[in-house]
Amino acid sequence: ARDTRAAEEAEVPVNKNKRYRKPKPWDHDGIDHWKIDPYNEEDAGDNKLVEETSFVTLFPKYREQYLREWWPHVTRELKKFHIACELDLIEGSMTVRTTRKAWDPYMILKARDLIKLLARSAPFTQAIRVLDDKLACDIIKIGGLVRNKERFIKRRQRLIGPNGATLKALELLTDCYIVVQGNTVSCIGPFTGLKQVRRVILDCMNNIHPVYNIKAMMIKRELMKNDKLKNESWDRFLPKFKKNNMKRKKPKIKKKEYTPFPPAQQPSKVDLQLESGEYFLKPEEKQALATQKRKEASVANATANKAKRQEAFVAPEEPARQAKTAKTSATEMDVDSIKSKLKASAPKSKSGHLKSKSDYVLDGSKKKKKKSKKKDKSSDA
Repeated sequence: ARDTRAAEEAEVPVNKNKRYRKPKPWDHDGIDHWKIDPYNEEDAGDNKLVEETSFVTLFPKYREQYLREWWPHVTRELKKFHIACELDLIEGSMTVRTTRKAWDPYMILKARDLIKLLARSAPFTQAIRVLDDKLACDIIKIGGLVRNKERFIKRRQRLIGPNGATLKALELLTDCYIVVQGNTVSCIGPFTGLKQVRRVILDCMNNIHPVYNIKAMMIKRELMKNDKLKNESWDRFLPKFKKNNMKRKKPKIKKKEYTPFPPAQQPSKVDLQLESGEYFLKPEEKQALATQKRKEASVANATANKAKRQEAFVAPEEPARQAKTAKTSATEMDVDSIKSKLKASAPKSKSGHLKSKSDYVLDGSKKKKKKSKKKDKSSDA
């Protein structure tokens, strides 16, 4: 059995680069090489820092009151790592530096990030999370990405969304805390989340709406739960958005008429003084003339301003009231026109003349005759 194993090992070709590599029993697939082990004061032992390291950050005037309230909490948290901090309200600066008892060399960089976040309007309760080894921060500068100021404000508002909805969705997907302040965006969270946030923010400033990236991130989160798709490409599941270039009407530029001759040269200041005779005046006379012109201009401006102020006290012109026209009564109507209409509509006899007055009045005798006739007909039947 030993001979067969030796023969099999001899048959297996060995890579030249791995010929002298020996198996490592302590290194196997179950080990997480990216795991960050906690670093305590006991691990440091007597290995203290040799030289002092310090960082200074300026803060704006409107953050002064907030920093003054929360600075005792900052000193208490940094004292655990033996890092000193100072708040200078005269210069408007925050300073952190190491002490002789400091044992963690990386904590001074974390303290530097803490004061940077506090200067960029991040609340203390969120900024203090940077001291955790699993979390980090990223301050993204977006001020120089867009030249037009109005366009920059629109895209920055697009990142925040209506009532902060887009920013909240981004925070939930990346497990990061995001603060948009002025020309910077401050983010606090894990390294993977910070990478995603940076990509979304830069795309937003390059005119790619953050909703598209958020939708792709939501799909990826669901695909990560499926173990079958672990080693497959996710391109077929991710949305593909086409960029539509909207055609805009170009402004019509009126072409100027071409003239081969250059425009006439404008008179210089000396030429104007020669024309007015001011050039030949003495310095004292020039100064007196200038003061006189200034006084005249000030008087003219004062009268104009006074007239503008008096306009508020001038009563507005009321619209002219029209005299009330008397309503036409029935007696004032055109009687002749009514008569002519009645004559035209009156019934006429066969001869064409109007009937007599008796034709318009009903007699009782005629009615009686008709009734009697009806009675006679009924008796005959």
